Amino acid sequence: MTTREYDVVVVGAGTAGSYAAATVAHEGYDVAILERKPEDEGGHIACGDALKGAGSFPDAIPESKIEPAMTNTDVDHGRFEIPQEDTVLEIPVPGELAVIDRWEYGRRIIEGAEEAGAELHYDTLVQDVTQADDGTVTGVRAMRKGDPVDYEAEVVIDGAGALSILQDNIDFDGSSFDTNVSYQQFCSAYREVVTVDEPVEWDDALVFKPTERAAGYLWYFPRTDTEINAGLGFQMTEEPMKLVDDLKRDLRDREEFEGATVEDKLGAALPTRRPYDSAVAPGFIAAGDAAGLVNPTTGGGIGGAAHSGQYAGEQAIEAIEADDVSEDRLWEYNKNVMDHFGARFATLDVYNIFVTAYDIDDLMGMLAALPAQNIAEGLYEGETDIGLWLKLKTAVKSVGHWGTIYDLYETKQLAERVLAHYEDYPESRDEFADWQARRDEIMDDVYATTGADPKY
Repeated sequence: MTTREYDVVVVGAGTAGSYAAATVAHEGYDVAILERKPEDEGGHIACGDALKGAGSFPDAIPESKIEPAMTNTDVDHGRFEIPQEDTVLEIPVPGELAVIDRWEYGRRIIEGAEEAGAELHYDTLVQDVTQADDGTVTGVRAMRKGDPVDYEAEVVIDGAGALSILQDNIDFDGSSFDTNVSYQQFCSAYREVVTVDEPVEWDDALVFKPTERAAGYLWYFPRTDTEINAGLGFQMTEEPMKLVDDLKRDLRDREEFEGATVEDKLGAALPTRRPYDSAVAPGFIAAGDAAGLVNPTTGGGIGGAAHSGQYAGEQAIEAIEADDVSEDRLWEYNKNVMDHFGARFATLDVYNIFVTAYDIDDLMGMLAALPAQNIAEGLYEGETDIGLWLKLKTAVKSVGHWGTIYDLYETKQLAERVLAHYEDYPESRDEFADWQARRDEIMDDVYATTGADPKY
């Protein structure tokens, strides 16, 4: 058994892990990234490739490093296809947008972490964690290229993605770490990178289309005008979809994909839930997908992963310098996440819950009736002016959906309560239990209003 010692060990070389490691390495600390893939597969991750907030990445990895992976920076809106209503909605999307080559982006952020001073350990499969008698996480056990290695560290940062194996092996007893996690809070997704002969007409748009069930959608995101990321996903509360067959069927029905060739295929699971209530335990921080930091209405997680990775790295540094890796010392990480984007993601989860409770045709009829600006604000920001009388007047063209629109209006009021509550996230663990209890009371009202099954 080989033992290696570091100040920080990061598990996973995705966005969260790379930004966390780069942050730590910049300050001169010893940090290793453990990546299960071989080097020639590093950065190869299933993704929709759409990037919101393309101009506001953390500075741990220079933006100039990743700009070459942004293959389409001309996208500026969403295109919602609603076959049930024979309607196409062109919807503005706030903020800077880009579509990226995810594999190239993945390679570049790994290079950025290495250039900052992080060590990359490929072919390293983490199998277990080590903990002190008081529960503090002290490292991980792994197989590296077939040989067992113990990695010891002051802080372990979990960037291992959705349903992280680390969290299955840590004894969180006595900590605040969120263990209220189940498969129903996740989405299963599949995507293909497809090349077409002729440029598509919608190369400046992110194309969305509902699946046959409410809790899912198809997407067509143009990397270029002839290279398209085509995929779909569904909420795991639903009966499983035949993802590959359903995508191929839709591709066959679109004339722009006639004669297309497939370059790459990949599937994954991702969280479509609120952020973890707490993503810290003694000696341990979870970031990105491993902490539920994904927009639950769209599945977009690159921005949240990058920022949370940097926050995790900064908090690890503070803890090491204070010689205190306790949960109390790491708590500020939770606060930073909630203050900067976690509250918005928790609010968006309310709308995600709303969607699961309604028939797909009713939802699409309502969507076709709402003003495009309000839809955009609801999907991406979690806040929009859904005035009751405005919506009732708008719904004249879709009589029969007024009840759903009224329920949406009521849900919007509850979403505002959720947002205000998360913006008041506790400064310390002392207030945490009371904060959770008040949040759960609001969520009881959400379930009562929507009729949705409880998600947590």
